[in-house]
Amino acid sequence: MNKKVAVGSDDLYHVAKFTVEYLKKKGFEVVPIGSVKSGKPEPWPKVAIEVGEMVKRKEVDWGVVICYTGTGVSIAANKVKGVRAALCNDAETARGARLWNDANVLAMSARLVTDILAREIIDAWLSVNAVDPTEKDNIDYLKKYDEERAKE
Repeated sequence: MNKKVAVGSDDLYHVAKFTVEYLKKKGFEVVPIGSVKSGKPEPWPKVAIEVGEMVKRKEVDWGVVICYTGTGVSIAANKVKGVRAALCNDAETARGARLWNDANVLAMSARLVTDILAREIIDAWLSVNAVDPTEKDNIDYLKKYDEERAKE
């Protein structure tokens, strides 16, 4: 099981605090980013890119990013080469993002996701230990595209 996760949020939302505590209870070492660390509002693109860069450099095994809708942090994290951030506001989307898309950053909406739902989303995300082998070509295609973009 992956043991180190970066959790970043642009504001100190209740779901962000819950996510940090829940992951710690599950045995993860949590690296706080943005308002989770500072306790004050932080720019959502900066937070998401910092989490994405940590994932890219393999300083953490995966990341979680949270903003009001979850959309902004998802877009920003996906700007980092090698990051596959998925906005997941339900458990089945989270499971599918890992299983079929090899997502490595979980994005959530602070507006929509309750503690109970966050627990379900995180548990579904963690329930997948490997990508569906039928999706290997698709994941490889994305990785190749990332490499080609880096040359531009």
